[in-house]
Amino acid sequence: MNINEICDSLRAGSDTLALQTAAQKNVALEAVISSIEKNRPAILAANAEDVAMARSKGTSEALVDRLSLNDKRIDGLIDSIKIIISQTDPIGEETAGWKTPKGMSIRQVRVPLGVVAIIYESRPNVTVDAFALAYKSGNAILLRGSSSALKSNKAIVAAIKEGLSSEAAQGFGVPGAIELAPCESHEEVEEILTAVGKIDVALPRGSAKLINMVVQTAKVPVIETGAGVCHLYVDESGDLEMAENIAWNAKTQRPGVCNAIECILVHEKVAEKFLPRLAKRFAGKVEIRADEKAFEILKNKSLESVDCKIIPAQDSDFGFEFLDLICAVKVVSDVNEAISYINSHNTKHSESIITESRENARLFQAKIDAACVYVNCSTRFTDGGEFGFGAELGISTQKLHARGPMGIKALTTTKYLIDGDGQVR
Repeated sequence: MNINEICDSLRAGSDTLALQTAAQKNVALEAVISSIEKNRPAILAANAEDVAMARSKGTSEALVDRLSLNDKRIDGLIDSIKIIISQTDPIGEETAGWKTPKGMSIRQVRVPLGVVAIIYESRPNVTVDAFALAYKSGNAILLRGSSSALKSNKAIVAAIKEGLSSEAAQGFGVPGAIELAPCESHEEVEEILTAVGKIDVALPRGSAKLINMVVQTAKVPVIETGAGVCHLYVDESGDLEMAENIAWNAKTQRPGVCNAIECILVHEKVAEKFLPRLAKRFAGKVEIRADEKAFEILKNKSLESVDCKIIPAQDSDFGFEFLDLICAVKVVSDVNEAISYINSHNTKHSESIITESRENARLFQAKIDAACVYVNCSTRFTDGGEFGFGAELGISTQKLHARGPMGIKALTTTKYLIDGDGQVR
């Protein structure tokens, strides 16, 4: 991989995009939609090869699901681009303005970050989402996916470039604003992360191992997205039917994603009622790894007819991202213990409380250190599409610049424009 050549092309692309109007960028994105639709069979065929290869290597079905595309998911990708097209272009937005005592006019306006690199695993949908968000916000993007999704990513990027180069783009398309790293070796990741002056910001999206590697290796600025060790706390006043339904949704709908729950905390006053019904709901689907109190309750209940695998938890099960149909369960004494436990075991991603107590709900939201804190709903909603962003670059779990699902504005910074008429200091 020639990082200098790639970055020079991307820089030229970002310089062109920075001067385009929202209407011009939207025309190009509409052309990309048409090209993805036209190339749908080729994209699905390439993805089928990636999925078959993953299964042949023994990849878990939860992770295969992250890799897989189908017509419904491609429809979703197209819909996300449409939402991005409909959104207000943030570039040039004046976020503040004032006049100084010397008579100078100062305006703070949004501008693109420039050249963005995203390093991610599986999930070929990220290829489309990251491109569309970067393009609309005037940024060029270097995509470095995983080898497991290489055929899918190549087909998608080829379709995007075809759309940007097509007559439908009316000359506004900038095919040089997107490049796909070849995934030839792990060394190219280090090349990207150390391309000071070439790459303006890097974003990791994937496992804790990937994210930690990027953070530790990078010499360019990094917007850190986090692994998802997400918790659900069932308070003593919680509606147990609601808690059961939310636990089922948050654990089983897509267990291989970062906003799925990995641990359920249960108030000791409702544990004897809630844990057996949770075991019945999880039967034949989810393995429960129970702490000592939870295991004792479940062992003493009449659950012989329930086909639920329940085993004593190890210390390593708590604070661990399973990305599978496995869930740790722990009994706690009150909301304060739940908050303390979560803050010491989570990854600052998404947490939820099930409660009818307004006081406990507000305490939980105030004290939990996470990007998204829910009351009486599933953590599965931590998603750019669900938040109305159309798509996302990832879920930022840091506290600088951007936090939570990152949409268009997360790819912008600001600069000050100062106009005067001869002032000197």
